[in-house]
Amino acid sequence: MSFLSLESLNKEFGDFTAVKDMNLSIEQGEFISLLGPSGCGKTTTLQMIAGLLTPTRGKILLDGKDITKTPPNKRGLGIVFQSYALFPHMTATENVAFGLEMRGVGKVERMDRARAALEQVKLGRFAHRYPKEMSGGQRQRVALARSLVIEPPVLLLDEPLSNLDAKLREEMRIELRLLQQDIGVTTILVTHDQEEALSMSDRIVVMREGDMAQVAAPLDLYERPQNTFVSGFVGKTNLISAWAEAGAQGKSTVTVDGHVIDLPGKNLTEGENVTLSIRPEKFLMSREGRGHKVEVQASIFMGASWLYRVNSPMGELFVTQPNNGAAGYVKGDIAYLSWPDDAVTLFSEVA
Repeated sequence: MSFLSLESLNKEFGDFTAVKDMNLSIEQGEFISLLGPSGCGKTTTLQMIAGLLTPTRGKILLDGKDITKTPPNKRGLGIVFQSYALFPHMTATENVAFGLEMRGVGKVERMDRARAALEQVKLGRFAHRYPKEMSGGQRQRVALARSLVIEPPVLLLDEPLSNLDAKLREEMRIELRLLQQDIGVTTILVTHDQEEALSMSDRIVVMREGDMAQVAAPLDLYERPQNTFVSGFVGKTNLISAWAEAGAQGKSTVTVDGHVIDLPGKNLTEGENVTLSIRPEKFLMSREGRGHKVEVQASIFMGASWLYRVNSPMGELFVTQPNNGAAGYVKGDIAYLSWPDDAVTLFSEVA
């Protein structure tokens, strides 16, 4: 039996359906991310799990118990909001201890547990500071400690890193994931940030207009997307519309604006409209005359890599190449692109 189950979960606001018959099983200790653009239903789903919204239909089961109609304060779940919601007149220790006080825990025990929780998030020496005396990352960790100190069966994270700067956000991803793995608490993260979901999750639920577009482990989701939406939303990709031609057994060819491309290992029906997806980093780019001839239109240095926009017989493409210490291509340079046979993901839908 799954630890947390959403069964045919549905939420309607008048004529608008925010979440459509969602079925999801989450194992104990799993880190799940709900990923998608604004308005896709991810926050609504989290709020139903938290008890802040009542489902129109469906059930929420926690460790075999139906909690669909259980009030939020009776569910015992830990919640970290985007705003952190710390009490400005309380120290870090007092903020963390507040939830225990509401549960009737004695003063000595709750202060001991609060201090231990702050040590857990590496804030022991900031125990007596007020929120205004702490950085954004420190306040975020106080909010996290406050949620963890009650020993929740499930930790709910509503875009908790979105207010941090880029460098601190990356550091907190690592810290939060390591802490979650160490404690083993079942965690559900709401985010619109693909890198955040890919780097932190055991599985990712990609949502679109209230539906689950795909549920998979990060690597499977990235390398084997099930449709053009997931392919284009999770990471960068090049979506290329093509027309299938007749080919020998085990090999098909497609035509893109009159340009013929061989697709070994693909069996297509002649005349079929298809979409090819090729990740920018899958391309091999060289200055010698091998592969498809392209002209560099833009060159952007990213530190660890170069990002190029090129004109090709297949249309405009984005290409990522690792930084090997040498000078990159510049606008107007001629280059040649190739890619491994398994770099192409094929969709029967038209992009």
